[in-house]
Amino acid sequence: MDDGHSTKAATRGEPGYVWRSGQERRLVMIQRWADLSGWLLDNGCGLGTYLAALAPFSRQRFGLEVELDRAIQALPRANGVVQGVGERLPFADHTLDFVLSNEVIEHVDDDRQTMAEMVRVTRPGGRIAIFCPNRWYPVEQHGIFWRGRYVFGNIPLVNYLPNFLRNRLAPHVRTYTTAELRRLCRGLPVRVVHHSRIFGGYDNIEYRWPRFGRLLKKALYTAEKTPLATLGISHFLVLEKRSDHL
Repeated sequence: MDDGHSTKAATRGEPGYVWRSGQERRLVMIQRWADLSGWLLDNGCGLGTYLAALAPFSRQRFGLEVELDRAIQALPRANGVVQGVGERLPFADHTLDFVLSNEVIEHVDDDRQTMAEMVRVTRPGGRIAIFCPNRWYPVEQHGIFWRGRYVFGNIPLVNYLPNFLRNRLAPHVRTYTTAELRRLCRGLPVRVVHHSRIFGGYDNIEYRWPRFGRLLKKALYTAEKTPLATLGISHFLVLEKRSDHL
């Protein structure tokens, strides 16, 4: 490991530091599939960028964050932020109207238990929105371990390797095929109301080369409606908790 920053980047990922078009686009997607007027949880809220963006929709916004320094910074943007882990959410059964998990579930120790906890705390009829890495995106964005050291950065084609090789290079983060992501929901009282694969915001590219960046985003967002969506950066999965199990 290089230092404390690299250690945290490897195990937790980087939180959203600014709000740009990529984040705004995801918020619009969420609005399409969920009622945001009730009790909301950002499960893995980082610095609270989504909690702040959700303020116009709800007065009851809560966050959970494993890193204390990030939780403290997020606190002014919510009604409450708890330091904790996704495998043990500090909420009663059936209490939340909406739960967001934005590029978080791939970092937790137990993704199946984290999924079960999000379902447990959601009320019947409430919804859960999950963004998480797509296995077939051509670049691993979370860095790799090479010869005992963590190498931060975008590494091409890592996720195309067989599992036993891919997981040696990137044991600190998961990626999901469609089948693997759906498997996390198996046996839970939810139904899938939407599932797609999306491309990113590419705001840095647009900032450096505005015309090229705009053309790139237009092309990739159009590709989301074609079989090329298989190569998208993230899954976008929306679940609704069923009421027939109560």
